[in-house]
Amino acid sequence: MNISEYTTYDGLGLAELVKKKEVTPEELVNTSVNIIKELNPTLNAVASIVEEKALKEIKTGLPKGPFEGVPFLIKELVLHAEGIPVNMGSKLAEGITFPVDSELMARFRKAGVVTVGTTTTPEFGYNAASEATLYGNPTVNPWDTNHSPGGSSGGSAAAIAAGITPLAHANDGGGSIRIPASCSGLVGLKPTRGRIPSGPFNSEPLNGIAIEFALSKTVRDTATLLDAVAGPDIGCYGWAEPPAMPFAEAIKKAPKPLKIAWTGKPASGVPVDEECLRALKETVALCEELGHTVVEATPQYDVEKFSMATVRIWTANIYHMINGAAALSNRIPSEKNIEAAIWACYQYGKEMPASHLLEAIDTNAAVSRGVGHFFTDYDVLLSPTLATPPAPIGMLNSNNPNINAVEWTEQIFTYAPFTNLFNATGQPSISLPLGWSDKGLPIGMQFTGRFADETTLLLLATQLEEARPWKDKIPSIHASNLIKS
Repeated sequence: MNISEYTTYDGLGLAELVKKKEVTPEELVNTSVNIIKELNPTLNAVASIVEEKALKEIKTGLPKGPFEGVPFLIKELVLHAEGIPVNMGSKLAEGITFPVDSELMARFRKAGVVTVGTTTTPEFGYNAASEATLYGNPTVNPWDTNHSPGGSSGGSAAAIAAGITPLAHANDGGGSIRIPASCSGLVGLKPTRGRIPSGPFNSEPLNGIAIEFALSKTVRDTATLLDAVAGPDIGCYGWAEPPAMPFAEAIKKAPKPLKIAWTGKPASGVPVDEECLRALKETVALCEELGHTVVEATPQYDVEKFSMATVRIWTANIYHMINGAAALSNRIPSEKNIEAAIWACYQYGKEMPASHLLEAIDTNAAVSRGVGHFFTDYDVLLSPTLATPPAPIGMLNSNNPNINAVEWTEQIFTYAPFTNLFNATGQPSISLPLGWSDKGLPIGMQFTGRFADETTLLLLATQLEEARPWKDKIPSIHASNLIKS
């Protein structure tokens, strides 16, 4: 298949070509792998290629799912795919594999996607950039290689933006789907807590603040993939109320006028870049043009207690993840195989009393209930996704030996002050590429809905995508620009 043609399609578009027998899954895999080999030396987004496994999977026979034959990438964190590395961005965990798929991976396969490789992630996912020492060089942004594609799903984001695959696995424990979506010009939905299965190897990742899903180029891909993988797995701890109709069908309905709150002021008080505020004002005006009622308002909560709860939940889980990785890899955790900031988080979690973790969970529950009351008056809350355009490479340096766990957490959420709240509340939240900096870098806008109401977000996102199309915007590092075929 012609590479330039390949990059013009989203996932459903490629699947339609397969269905019509205009292209074979083998051709799509070969195209994707060729792009990886050409672009990855610059991007450092793909950690491993599993071409032989992909072709074997095709030969065995693919399920007739909505994405049959579409190349796919999986992030090297949380998700388990049989025999494929889960390096977690860490030298401690390097080489860990599992003999079976996790439930979500099994559902991805049933959707028809073909995994062609794995993507980079910061160490144990605790960074808003993707610059783990395990992978050598930083993962860079296809729009400008001096900037980060975000984290912790930065490898997946960079790969999609560069045209390697139309969609890829991602997960989000503080913004790790929405942050790279904002940095890389993509659609990034963090679904409702309990919407996506986390079993059988995890109960509630990060004590309920993290959730698995994906990044994509289009809203319809996001909605269709959500339909394909959502729902409880056997014995799960809890699950979200299912939608009244499939998400992919719901987004075809005529949108109703919504009451949208908006804010450009983080509760933490950190300043927001003027370019992000400009994009916010443009988005507010667009929402008004589309017939929605837009009001400046924001939920209130105890920021100091919430920030400390974030530190405690993350450090407790970093401690737990590192010990688990050490047991699987038969290595001893040390400053030689753990990056400095993550080592500080490990030590903090090790020393923290169990009562502090329980207090943090209680704090998040109280915040969630308070924010829930705010959403009885509004359908959606709009804000910038980040406080600035994409960060320069090296700004979020996890190898800084002079930073402690509290300072590291503060640094991440100074950059991303709007995302973390909705990990605590469990509400669905989506970043859409509706703004652009003067340098041509993407600026995402975050829309958050009521608990279990992805339908409203996806319907609004579809309306905004039609009004301000983004799929055909091409970064400087892109398959169609660099490869002649």
